[in-house]
Amino acid sequence: MRPVIADEFDPPYIVVEPSGQTAPFVFNVPHAGAVYPASFLAESRLDAMALRRSEDAFVDELFASTVELGAPLMTARFPRAYLDLNREPYELDSRMFDGRLPPFANTRSMRVAGGLGTIPRIVADGQEIYRGRLPVEEALHRIEWLYKPYHRVLRQMIRRTSQSFGHAILIDCHSMPSSSVSREDGAKADIVLGDRYGTSCAVILIDLVEAALRGRGYTVVRNKPYAGGFITEHYGEPALGRHALQIEINRAIYMDERTLQKKPRFATVAADMTETFAQVIAELSGDLMPRQIAAE
Repeated sequence: MRPVIADEFDPPYIVVEPSGQTAPFVFNVPHAGAVYPASFLAESRLDAMALRRSEDAFVDELFASTVELGAPLMTARFPRAYLDLNREPYELDSRMFDGRLPPFANTRSMRVAGGLGTIPRIVADGQEIYRGRLPVEEALHRIEWLYKPYHRVLRQMIRRTSQSFGHAILIDCHSMPSSSVSREDGAKADIVLGDRYGTSCAVILIDLVEAALRGRGYTVVRNKPYAGGFITEHYGEPALGRHALQIEINRAIYMDERTLQKKPRFATVAADMTETFAQVIAELSGDLMPRQIAAE
């Protein structure tokens, strides 16, 4: 399977809105984009399939029906290997670029050191992406024209939801390679829920999501190895009524990780995601949500 090749992203993201928002939820899929600019492919030393190892392939489809629950869904069209939305806006590795980075760039974060900054140096399995250095203007262009507009719209959706319902709940949707989860108690995790170790959302929210997933037969762990990235940390402010929860789905349960082909179970996993959040929305509805979440 080859990615779609495009010289420009038009549009760079897709927002699917319900006919009327009836739930205080916003679903976000920042890493499922599969539109690869021809210039990016030419700059890369990797083939298209190798680049796609960094994608959260098909996660937007897994959560597509959550719109029917009365919540908007936002998805990036550009790939994570091109620009990572789950980073600070200027987490940049100075060794990657020709030219001087802005003085406010964060060049020393652990994610930059690992090659996974806002403009990644490597794909998920550690292979170098680029043949040579990039002009620093290229990095700044991607941030100005893709990163900032995406986060501007996401903030607006969260603000609007909070104004309408008195609170907002962001579900940040991802997938993880099966190799990233270790065996614990004899079983690999199907799903990892991240709440930044209890700081990005009310306890009742992660409790209900975990219970709903376990009730559907999934093995669920919290915050290990993924506690939530920039998006969860940045948008999760429980004291202000804004909650963020990251969900990572083991790719092996819904697709072949080698060929990136969907498995027969894909439709079941997608239905389970919709049913899980339908249950959570119902259990947090009415007087329960304001009272319980405000008490956390």
